[in-house]
Amino acid sequence: MSRSAWYSGSPSAASREASISAQNSVSSITGTSIGPAPWPCTPSTPDAAVSLPRAGSARYSAVRTTAARPPAAPARTAGARSSTAASSSAITTGDDSFPRHSRRRQHREAPTKGRGHVNTQGGRALSDKIALVAGATRGASRAIAVALGEAGATVYVTGRTSRGDDVAGARLSEVGRATETIEETAELVTAAGGTGIAVRTDHLEPEQVRALARRVDDGHGRLDILVTGVWGGDRLIEFDTKAWEVDLDKGLRMLRLGIDSHLITHHHVLPLLIRRPGGLVVELTDGTADFNTTYRGNLFFDIAKNVPIRAAFGIAEELREYGGTAVSMTPGFLRSEEMLDHFGVTEENWRDAIAQEPHFAIAESPALIGKAVAALAGDEDRARWNGASLSSGELARVYDFRDTDGSQPDCFGYFRDLVFGKKEGSVEDYR
Repeated sequence: MSRSAWYSGSPSAASREASISAQNSVSSITGTSIGPAPWPCTPSTPDAAVSLPRAGSARYSAVRTTAARPPAAPARTAGARSSTAASSSAITTGDDSFPRHSRRRQHREAPTKGRGHVNTQGGRALSDKIALVAGATRGASRAIAVALGEAGATVYVTGRTSRGDDVAGARLSEVGRATETIEETAELVTAAGGTGIAVRTDHLEPEQVRALARRVDDGHGRLDILVTGVWGGDRLIEFDTKAWEVDLDKGLRMLRLGIDSHLITHHHVLPLLIRRPGGLVVELTDGTADFNTTYRGNLFFDIAKNVPIRAAFGIAEELREYGGTAVSMTPGFLRSEEMLDHFGVTEENWRDAIAQEPHFAIAESPALIGKAVAALAGDEDRARWNGASLSSGELARVYDFRDTDGSQPDCFGYFRDLVFGKKEGSVEDYR
């Protein structure tokens, strides 16, 4: 479906087309894609995507597509939000509305704002931590690396796009953006107050990932934080195309990028993380577990973005005996580098793009998910989240941090209530 078709169709379908145009324009995590994608909330990496369900389908009305918010989160506003607070509370307290996710909720206590010993802002709460952010060339993963550096961590950043040409093979990833490199990310980490170390790595190549693990081991002897944000498959997505009609090579490549790269990384790197208690694994993806009960419009993309959620759940079980914690996390509608380029705006004047895409009004900067991961890493009671599917907006309310403009954008709540739920309210009620 072409971009021009997003708003086409009958008048009755126009509002639904509008509701997904943002989702179809770029990936949320890296905000890299520029082809139709099914939702405005996707993960980041050296390359990433967004997505949402097809307009006009019955799945839009399914309540179970909403992102659950923990009861601990402070109330956002009165009025339009009040009715959702009750349903949201029912979802998170483990009633049978979502039986498929009941086990995940059973071993996650509903967090309370300020609970536990947390240092989320300022200081050097992570000055003794060694982190690896896989796929940190741009987007959400880059922002996470910088936020960890700001908290004092030593951060290894990996990706395929590099300034140097001394490594065998192309120095550009298939995403094709030379404007962002892993060296630049490492410099940003160091400038923020941490120590950034760039290691060019293709996470689909086991030998390269094994060498990366050896380098971390030789340099520090352990790993405390692992963030897997590798993606780069936006350009491969063919929405509104049946599984038997898609380009099979593109579909299988998407699975390689979104699944194999993560599993290869876990296999080689997790032995470093279990060397001492307290390790944290963050699997970046597109959409929460509850939102992703809705079909994402392309079979391969749907699988690629649901597997990280399940992977985090499984790793959480395997890390439990080692005192580790694993979660999956998604941003909202991300103002990534590529998203801003797509709309012809910058971070300074991003609101000018709202005229082109009204839903861009709920967009969040990559800094928000960076703060989310840093807050989680600095929470000594983070094990209460073990196995959970989280969003940047959810953690902003729990840990009480804000985006660069001072707001707390609630992308999932906005789409759930105003776009899909047709409730009265304005986007400002969700910022």
